[in-house]
Amino acid sequence: MGAIEDVHADLDADVSLDEFREAVEEKVEQMGGLADEETAAMLIAHELDEEGGEVESVADVEPGMEDVKFVAKVVGVDDLRTFERDDDEREDGRVLNVEVADETDSIRITFWDEQADAGSEELDVGDTLRVAGRPKDGYNGVEVNVNDAEPAPDADVDVPVRDTYRVEDLSLGLSDVNLRGKVLDTDAIRTFDRDDGSEGKVANLKLGDSTGRIRVTLWDERTAAAEDLDPGVSVEVVDGYVRERDGDLELHVGNRGAIEEIDEDVEYVPETADIADLEIGDEVDISGVVRSADPKRTFDRDDGSEGQVRNVRVQDGTGDIRVALWGEKADAEIAPGDEIQLADLEIQDGWEDDIEGSAGWQSTVTVLGEADASVAGAGASTGGGASDDADASGSGSDSTGLDAFAEDGDGAAASADASASAEDAGSDGEHVEFTGTVVQAGDPIILDDGEETVSVESSAEVTLGQEVTARGELADGTLDAEDVF
Repeated sequence: MGAIEDVHADLDADVSLDEFREAVEEKVEQMGGLADEETAAMLIAHELDEEGGEVESVADVEPGMEDVKFVAKVVGVDDLRTFERDDDEREDGRVLNVEVADETDSIRITFWDEQADAGSEELDVGDTLRVAGRPKDGYNGVEVNVNDAEPAPDADVDVPVRDTYRVEDLSLGLSDVNLRGKVLDTDAIRTFDRDDGSEGKVANLKLGDSTGRIRVTLWDERTAAAEDLDPGVSVEVVDGYVRERDGDLELHVGNRGAIEEIDEDVEYVPETADIADLEIGDEVDISGVVRSADPKRTFDRDDGSEGQVRNVRVQDGTGDIRVALWGEKADAEIAPGDEIQLADLEIQDGWEDDIEGSAGWQSTVTVLGEADASVAGAGASTGGGASDDADASGSGSDSTGLDAFAEDGDGAAASADASASAEDAGSDGEHVEFTGTVVQAGDPIILDDGEETVSVESSAEVTLGQEVTARGELADGTLDAEDVF
């Protein structure tokens, strides 16, 4: 063998003999005859050895690294694009973006010109490649400009590739994901400033199918879906990609992707916990009937921003629980008698050693059925007070949904009568019981049940937003409370 072949044989770098010989010839020419082929070959070999080597996984690739090598599976191939170069005398440039992934993450690799032509004709989703290239910061994260890529059919990269995915099939690193699901919840569109000074948009929604649910993040033009789609409709996500946030998988939809309503009714059946079995610290899904729904309240946060919260009481066949809906969740159109499902609900210590649920930004609130008129009327009058709690704790019924709520009608009627007496007692004075939310905490206490407001004279210590029942004599619109609980 010649000097070039001998040096190439000792290389650790993954460079073909023809590429190595071409690099040596260019080096000899650059040095103007100051180095022979053997010296130039040694210089090229040293440069290659100094460059980056094999990384253990796609997740280890970072911008600023020297050239890296890794093995990954093709999970998406874009269309070949052309562009005009600054030098008009040269032919148009070509670029091909390919999404590859391993078990740890996905990454975009970019082919240029002749390599892009070849990749467009030869690469298919599911191919496994050994990639060598230089990482850089791209528009959607780290990208790799490809120096060389060759098939690696014997490499084992455990990344599933399917035409259509279910929620349970998703894994970190997937791209070009098509998934059908039912819209469970949507959030408002938010704007942010990018580093280049442009304005970006982002919104979220939750999708569910027969295998689970997932948070979907929509970017820029695709955020309109968060306003156009209503909970309960079925949709298809096209060309989504999977990322991770706070340990959970998310499906992202950028300008390459789409999300559209479909006629198919996608089944979503959540696994829910019994309310009677809930404990502080649980993060659970529950479903049931809304017994009462308080008005939305606003408050000032420590940072000066304004927050909002709305309390509802939800009952299933085993018991009931008060749930605080925070932020945008407080705007959900929920009425007494509605069947709802609450996902990712945090169970916390509530008032007077009771437990309560907290539905924050990570939670999902889905109305499963609209309120029946007769049931909603009964529910609106309960106010979620002590008489309601007694009915709930005493119910041993196995039934759920609207039927279970209707079985509680006697207690609801009693509370309705009490509320009516509060309004009608007037100046004559009458012993009543009134349940409502504290909207003023003292001098006097003012309770609001969503239909009327009552002033309560009492020394009891209450807090804004607390749901209480006052019992005593009502005269001239003021209730002189013997007991507040």
